[in-house]
Amino acid sequence: MHKFLEGVEPLALALGGAIVGSGDLQDGDIALRWEGDVVGGFRPGGLLGALDRLIDQVERELGCKITELNRSGKQDVVGRLDELGAFTLRKAVEDIADRLEVSRFTVYNYLNAQN
Repeated sequence: MHKFLEGVEPLALALGGAIVGSGDLQDGDIALRWEGDVVGGFRPGGLLGALDRLIDQVERELGCKITELNRSGKQDVVGRLDELGAFTLRKAVEDIADRLEVSRFTVYNYLNAQN
């Protein structure tokens, strides 16, 4: 695998996609170039697992697990996830409540407090 592709692979995985070799490019893949040559591509992923990736992103930003946060911290998490569009995903409130170890009602309260 080309060094450039090795370097961008963690980004691709964090976005839910994959790195493919130049010989495996398909319609919809994004060609990745190094010094003018196509050395591979990025294959975007679907929405499957998108919410988990968003929550993982917020945990990386915070440097801790969201379950370790106090009430104020969890409110901030809900606000950040709202900014990232997490609540447009089906069953997001329930799944986020589970990950935060709070009730759905609490998540709705946090959302209402943001507005």
